[in-house]
Amino acid sequence: MYEHPKLTAFTGALDALFEEVDEFLEDQWGGAFSRHPNRPARGATENPVMDGLFEVIPDFTAGLGSEHGRGYVVSFRAATLEKISPEQFEFLMEEAAALIQLRLPAFFPGRDLRVVRDGKRFKIVGDFSLGEA
Repeated sequence: MYEHPKLTAFTGALDALFEEVDEFLEDQWGGAFSRHPNRPARGATENPVMDGLFEVIPDFTAGLGSEHGRGYVVSFRAATLEKISPEQFEFLMEEAAALIQLRLPAFFPGRDLRVVRDGKRFKIVGDFSLGEA
């Protein structure tokens, strides 16, 4: 299957950005809650999405029904059996969104990308054009 080389580069940069955000959250807040007993310890897998307390991933959406249109929803999850209050969860999501916004220019120089609130979640919107192969 053919994949546009610029799409491959874009998704690679996006994955690297989200890994950095995951690292930050684990460093700052990884001890705030006990990790789910079935979840591997931080660093136990090749992919930080699969271990540690937090899972922060980009999920593309066509944006149907959204005032912001298409983009990457910032999916956030804390792998714990403990009760996380809505205020705590919101704080952690805002931390992730703020770091993503701060680091977008470093990972995507020259692109107009920004983080916006879209309902209860955050979303990366802006210039996703790939140009020509």
